[in-house]
Amino acid sequence: MKVDRTGIDGLLRVSLDVHGDSRGWFKESWQRAKLTELGLPQLQVVQNNVSYNADAGVVRGIHAEPWNKYISPAHGRVFAAIVDLREGAGFGRVETFELGVGDAVYVPKGCGNSYLALEPHTVYSYLVDAHWQPGLSYPAVDLFDADLAIDWPMGREQMVVSDKDAHNPPLSQVTPVSAS
Repeated sequence: MKVDRTGIDGLLRVSLDVHGDSRGWFKESWQRAKLTELGLPQLQVVQNNVSYNADAGVVRGIHAEPWNKYISPAHGRVFAAIVDLREGAGFGRVETFELGVGDAVYVPKGCGNSYLALEPHTVYSYLVDAHWQPGLSYPAVDLFDADLAIDWPMGREQMVVSDKDAHNPPLSQVTPVSAS
């Protein structure tokens, strides 16, 4: 395993060891002792979420839920775009990654997370340190906001966007998330 810092404070990219043979593959996607030794913050996991995407082109986000996330695709590949929505000099900063089963990212709360399924049958798995609650609202940003200048690997017309995500506001209308 290897952990790399990114241009967004607290956003970490993880390279995982994937062991494959004629049967398939195995990975240890989350191992607290190893990852904290490599610099990941302590993540007190309370929930594991899995999103299945039948088709390439499904895009989700950009959402800044009030919890830390540890993301690793279980099948397929995604293009991930993370936006810092926290108060401070980093507000609006974007980092993008292509992630497969050998990759993970740690996304600190206050950062907006989005991804685009690059292959059919993509499975996006993420651990969080707070429970989802009905009625909870959180910041969201327009996936195609020109101020973010995300270079999506396929055209908007090829993407499958939910009605909710299609109406997210531009960055200029988002109130930064409190750093505390």
